[in-house]
Amino acid sequence: MIRLKRIYEPYESADGFRILVDRLWPRGVKKEDAHIDLWAKEVAPSTELRKWFHHDVAAWKEFEKRYKTELKSSAALSELIEKIRQHKKVTLLYSARDEEHNQAIVLRDKIMATL
Repeated sequence: MIRLKRIYEPYESADGFRILVDRLWPRGVKKEDAHIDLWAKEVAPSTELRKWFHHDVAAWKEFEKRYKTELKSSAALSELIEKIRQHKKVTLLYSARDEEHNQAIVLRDKIMATL
């Protein structure tokens, strides 16, 4: 089971293994308070793609396409999937405000298609 959650939401033990999937550390979050088990910044969208998208909903479909292309050549994704297989519950954490248009959704779907 893979859940998605904003890092700004409170930690819950039901989150299971918590993985931050942002390239940059979220503003205003202390590392000691984040309850992060893994920071998988290598699977986050490239800096160039992140800046290009800039959370523009009109560019969402193109962002998905470009991010999936980046993930195809990512060795870090394979490593992440192996770690995820070791846990019954996993929560992918992200900092974006938009809960319907963010990289964690694309990443989760890619991982679920592989498991």
